[in-house]
Amino acid sequence: MAQVVWRAEDRYRGGDAEAGIETRHAFSFSGFYDPDNVAFGLLVACNEERLAPGAGFAEHPHRDVEIVTWVIEGELAHRDSAGNETVIRPGDIQRLGAGSGVRHTERNAGEGPLRFVQMWLVPGAFGTAPEYEVVRGIADNTPFALPRTEAVLHIRRLADGERTALPRAPFVHVHVTRGRALLGGTELRPGDAARLTGSEDGAVLRAEGGAEALVWEMHAEPRYG
Repeated sequence: MAQVVWRAEDRYRGGDAEAGIETRHAFSFSGFYDPDNVAFGLLVACNEERLAPGAGFAEHPHRDVEIVTWVIEGELAHRDSAGNETVIRPGDIQRLGAGSGVRHTERNAGEGPLRFVQMWLVPGAFGTAPEYEVVRGIADNTPFALPRTEAVLHIRRLADGERTALPRAPFVHVHVTRGRALLGGTELRPGDAARLTGSEDGAVLRAEGGAEALVWEMHAEPRYG
């Protein structure tokens, strides 16, 4: 098994400070390009977004990408061209399957700060009909199989000292959103991520003082055409 750790402080900083938007990119994105860091498995973006009250992203398009959003703190308002209008809170999973094309807006709907993680994955089929869904209050360790992909998201909330076995898959991505955890002898703090390739030997994540992690289990790489 190969393991690569990407620290929170090494993420590319983007966004628009004057507009109250702070973005921290884990992969090549927008004006930042690193040919050695464009994707991992099916994952092509893992952005940590921080929006001030009232701040947000104006309407913009997406196509042929599965977008999964996890709110860490605050309230995220979503509106799209298919008529969906929702508010996402901590514990909810939002999925926007862009398919043949969709436009949407996102903004901080609360009075306090908003922090969320948005992850983009490449689907197994292109040009499909757009889809949207929200899973409210997903329980710990309930797998969320991402439609139209060979990927599963596991939400792990661990008490102090609690352990969880990571999935056995060709590609496993672990992103810590809260607290502190140990992966083998490697410490992971909020914003840190580990990319595991060929994790067939049962890697284990252990919380130190409590932790929350987003764990992607991926069984394929992108296929185009």
